[in-house]
Amino acid sequence: MHKNRLIILLLVTFGVLSCGRYSQPRPYGYYRIGVPKYGYKAMEMKGYPYRFEYADIAYIDTQVDHGEPYWMDVVYPSLNARIHCSYKQIEPNGTADLRHLTDDAVRFVFDHAIKADAIPEQGYTNPEARIYGVYYDLEGNTASPVQFFLTDSTHHFFRAALYYNCIPNSDSLAPVNEIMRRDIHHMIESFRWQ
Repeated sequence: MHKNRLIILLLVTFGVLSCGRYSQPRPYGYYRIGVPKYGYKAMEMKGYPYRFEYADIAYIDTQVDHGEPYWMDVVYPSLNARIHCSYKQIEPNGTADLRHLTDDAVRFVFDHAIKADAIPEQGYTNPEARIYGVYYDLEGNTASPVQFFLTDSTHHFFRAALYYNCIPNSDSLAPVNEIMRRDIHHMIESFRWQ
C-alpha cells in the first residue's frame, strides 16, 4: 500500500513538472563533411585527345562501360561524387556535327529543369587554346548540380556532368557543391586539346 502511494506521488510530480514547459521543434541536422587539404595533378592518359588537371583526392576511372573511346569518370571517393566525362570527334554533316552535339548537351542539362530552381549558364572562351564552351550551374535538388561542355568548334567536343551517389539535397550538399564547383572551374581553366 505504501508502495502504491509512492508511485502515484511520483507520477503526479512528473506530470506537474512536465506541463509547465513547451517543446520547440529543432532544425534538421546534417553530417559534417570534412575534406582534407589537397592540390591538383595533371591527367596522364596517353593517346587521349585532351588533358586537364584534377584534384589529387580523386582518381580517373577509364573502366566505366560507356562503349566510347576517351570517355572517363573523375571519381571522388571521399565525397561520393563522380564527374562523368564524354568526348566526341566532330563529324561535319553527320550525326556528330557541332550543332547536334551542342543540342544534346543542352538537352541533357534541361532534362533536370523539373527539379532545378534555376539554371544559370556562363560562357567560356580561351581563344589561345581554341577552347569555347558553356558552364551550367543547376540550382536546387537536381541529380547533377554542374554540367559543362567544351569544344574547338571544328574537331573536338568534350562534355562533363557532376553526379553524387546519394539523394540530391542541395542544403546538405552545399559544402560539397562548393568544393566541386571550384575543382570543375580548375579543370576547365587547365583544359587543353592534345
